[in-house]
Order: sequence, then C-alpha cells, then structure tokens
Amino acid sequence: MGIKERKQREKDLRRRQILEAAKELLMLKGFKFSTMEDIANKAELNPATIYNYFASKDHLHASLALESLQHLILEVKKIYDNKRLSAESKIRKFKDTIYKTYESDPKLFRNVLQFQLGTDFKSLNKEMLDQYNDQYRKLLNMFANVYEKGVRQGKFRGGHSMAYADIIFGTFVGIMLWEDAKKRVNPKKDFFRSTLDRAFDVFIDGIKKG
Repeated sequence: MGIKERKQREKDLRRRQILEAAKELLMLKGFKFSTMEDIANKAELNPATIYNYFASKDHLHASLALESLQHLILEVKKIYDNKRLSAESKIRKFKDTIYKTYESDPKLFRNVLQFQLGTDFKSLNKEMLDQYNDQYRKLLNMFANVYEKGVRQGKFRGGHSMAYADIIFGTFVGIMLWEDAKKRVNPKKDFFRSTLDRAFDVFIDGIKKG
C-alpha cells in the first residue's frame, strides 16, 4: 500500500470513527441535544478535527441520514429485483421491509426523518445535498416503477406514479409519527404494525382495477 492509499485509508477510518460516535450519541440523547464538542469527546478527538471532515453539525447529521437511507434502499432493492413477485406482493413486501428496517433500529430510522424535517438545507454543500436527493429518488423510483408495472399489467388503476410512491412511504412515516405520539401518552399501547397492515390493505384495495 502506497503513502497516498494509506493516508486515504486513515482518513476513511477517522471519518468512520466520527460517524460511529455521532450515532452513539444519537441513541443516548438525540442528535438535537448533542454538540460537535460532545461528538468529538465521544470519538476521543479534538473538536477541530471533526470540522476537517464535516463542515457543520447539519453536514454530519446529513451523513448519518444518508447511511440510514442507503441501508433501506439496499433492502428494498432486493424485493424490487425479485422477478417472481407480483406488483401487489412487492408493495406489501416493501411495507414489511421498511417496518423491519425501522424495528431493527428505530432511532436510527428516525434520523432520516429528523434530518428531512429539521435540517437547514442551505447549510449543506451541493455535493451532500445532491447525494441525499439522489438516494431519495432511487427509493421513490422503485415504488413508482412497481406501481407502473401493475398499471401496465391491468392490475392497478392509472394515476401519477410518483404520487403513489409518496403515498407508500408517506403512509409508513405518518403512522409511525402518530403511533410515537400516542405512546408518549400511554407507553403500553403499540398498534403500529396492525395499523400499518390495515393502511396498506386500504391502499392496495384502492389502486386495484375492477
């Protein structure tokens, strides 16, 4: 390994170290309440070092959100590429996969939403913003393409495919946020999965043709 390659490897490892520290703090106290100094201390680095890798807290938040989104896309793509599944089956499995991704790490999954809802996008550089938008398009395009396939096969009613893609993901997000709000009142109640299943039954019944 040459000097250039070794330096790049060290840089990548340091960046990973910072992201892992930020992720741990996200789990412990939430990203909103963690400072760049907190993250530096957790990573056992000088705060100035953090800024060599991430221009701002929003930039670091975006990087975590991007990783979460990329993981979700990989899982969704496994279903999308399965040629044996019907369009309806794929939509149902999309729902199951998003839920499993959420269930495996709820706080990390919420990180994507917190980024989307609470970040000042003007603070991000164009490269980071383009990366995030590109990944989001990949996710929604898979949903839209499956819907379009169902329309072509005569199984689904015609309509604006990207609007239905937004509904697929938005249904999950909306129910998740509502169930979170209800659990703050009564932590013992958890109807997320059953409500989600019913919502997708209604959605699929609504787009079926005939």
